[in-house]
Amino acid sequence: MLVSMPVPSDFPRRIVCLTDETTEVLYLLGEQDRIVGVSGYATRPPEARSKPRVSAFKNAKFEAILALNPDLVLTFSDVQAEITRQLVLRGATVLNFNQRSIAEILDMIAVLSRLVNTADAGWALIANLQSGLNAIAASAQKFSRRPRVFFEEWKDPLISGIRWVEELIAIAGGEILFPELAACGKAQDRVVDPSVVAERNPDVIIASWCGMKVNKAFIRSRPGWASTSAVCNGHIYEIKSTYILQPGPASLTEGVRQIHAILARVAGVEVAPQLRPQEKLDPQLLLKSS
Repeated sequence: MLVSMPVPSDFPRRIVCLTDETTEVLYLLGEQDRIVGVSGYATRPPEARSKPRVSAFKNAKFEAILALNPDLVLTFSDVQAEITRQLVLRGATVLNFNQRSIAEILDMIAVLSRLVNTADAGWALIANLQSGLNAIAASAQKFSRRPRVFFEEWKDPLISGIRWVEELIAIAGGEILFPELAACGKAQDRVVDPSVVAERNPDVIIASWCGMKVNKAFIRSRPGWASTSAVCNGHIYEIKSTYILQPGPASLTEGVRQIHAILARVAGVEVAPQLRPQEKLDPQLLLKSS
């Protein structure tokens, strides 16, 4: 008996994305019709919010996911290890990405594009992202100095930036405050003593508190921080998590542009119109100290 077999491009046809970055990549590849479910935090592009939302970041609605009859579920890192495990135990096919650097983000895009049979579009997207990063790096060469930057991923315990963020700060024209921690993938390995931050005297503090609104008064009130250049000169800023703590296209486009715009402002350099963030840099975004 002859059995009709699907062509390779038919798999996967029903994908559930439990983090924002894989959702955005599939949209950028023109493969959004394959997505049947997303994370509750999915915001890019805005149309993604019309898809069924079946998870937070650390927990998921397993029965809701399985009811979508996915042939593939995409998860991220050790943070979603238990979600991955539970889905596998329930019979789902799961691919867990674990990108922590710019190079690994680009690798993720390459793998995902091949998986949905759009390798050429994937390479074009990667080339476009690399071109944008090169343009930012070239613009940063205009700075007369590289401001020292502390990126605050969480407030208590105080956590410094993950690798892709620190790499983007360097590309955007900054000098990272804790280069020895940049390669540490897990948050607990990037916990820093607030007094050491004060001793290293950042020129700029950029905070992104994993979805929580940044409290600049709290940052200024830390013992010893009032005398840092960042606090003295009012250079405390916020970047929304969706733009910088998402290890995908958002960080490599809007995220790095916002960092570059902040550092250019500190350095007194004008940013070319084509390199400016899409979200206007205003007091609500920058939270500049007064």
